[in-house]
Amino acid sequence: MGRLNDLAKVGPIDGGGSCRLALTDDDRDGRDLIVAWMRDLGLEISIDGVGNIVGTWNVGSGSAVMTGSHIDTVRTGGRFDGNLGVLAGLEVIETLMTAGLKPARPFSVGVFTNEEGARFQPDMLGALVYVGGLSLETALDTIAIDGAVLGAELQRIGYDGSAPCPSVAPHAFVELHIEQGPRLEAEGVQIGAVTGVQGISWQEVTIMGQSNHAGTTPMSLRHDPAYIAAEITVFLRQIAQEYGGNQVCTVGKIDLQPNLINVVPKSATLTLDVRNTDENILQEVELKIAQKIKQISETEGVRVSSRVLARFEPVQFDERLIDLVETLAKTHNRSVMRMPSGAGHDAQMLARVCPTSMIFTPSVEGISHNPAEFTSTDDLVAGTNILMDTMWALAHVDLSSQTGMK
Repeated sequence: MGRLNDLAKVGPIDGGGSCRLALTDDDRDGRDLIVAWMRDLGLEISIDGVGNIVGTWNVGSGSAVMTGSHIDTVRTGGRFDGNLGVLAGLEVIETLMTAGLKPARPFSVGVFTNEEGARFQPDMLGALVYVGGLSLETALDTIAIDGAVLGAELQRIGYDGSAPCPSVAPHAFVELHIEQGPRLEAEGVQIGAVTGVQGISWQEVTIMGQSNHAGTTPMSLRHDPAYIAAEITVFLRQIAQEYGGNQVCTVGKIDLQPNLINVVPKSATLTLDVRNTDENILQEVELKIAQKIKQISETEGVRVSSRVLARFEPVQFDERLIDLVETLAKTHNRSVMRMPSGAGHDAQMLARVCPTSMIFTPSVEGISHNPAEFTSTDDLVAGTNILMDTMWALAHVDLSSQTGMK
């Protein structure tokens, strides 16, 4: 808790949260703090070409059991999102060191660059490069929302490392995270054994119309981008309700130009966030949205273009690790439920190269990406204890067989 509170003081914002956009000065200061704590524990520290930090406790033999998450935030970040997964990993290692216990394999804690995607896109960029899903060259050329170039920013803050990308696959990866949603609290459950991560489709839609006087232009003669943006927003809500289940759709950002009260806008730019646990349904919803946009734009006489910001298929975690998390939660006398993640996480990228799972702790009122984000100390400790036992178990089992643990 002390480390969580200390990290929250880096890039503080009103309400007790933090703002550490990826590769800003505040992100650098947060990284410096994490690296100092890793050094205090005597961990071997490596930094790769995209700025991912890995601290390793070199004990035992073979590939490492890895945990970790991120410390970059959105502009209105809380103190637990991502940070818990990194600092719980350090706590696991320190606890075992203090107890004089050494696992049969090395333990590693990763801090992945730009998980949030709030400054550079796509989100989970560092983890994607780590596993070879995105080339280092492409990542370094990525331009931020403020015009900065990722590679130049890495150099500026001193985190352009020399460790190779992609890296060696871990023996297994398990990430502890707050749920960032309301299900655990609403159902009175203490631990989530995460089954996978929803597929994510992000796109930016730009609508070009005709700017004109708001008082003198008849409604029948308008080519109004704001109207189309509103129609898209309403349609996304309708289609999410139509499909139900795990289907969610969001318009998170709308920019109008010239953005004046008495002027019909010239253009509108908006972002669409569409998610589902089923890839086939996700593709179906994407198609219906595209068809709707085409139909209403032709009716209004506006031009529409779009570009993909991020697109990741749904990810299913390793059934053996899900079972393990569930069993250990029950061993700790904690109620547990299997559940998918509605948010994207670094773990979904690691799942490409090694057996992977996640552990969720409750979020009070489901609030996240908000300074009011809160999880009780008891729940944080419970999650960290289950993380420790999960990592310990994984260090002592053979995962080479797909049929079960040995």
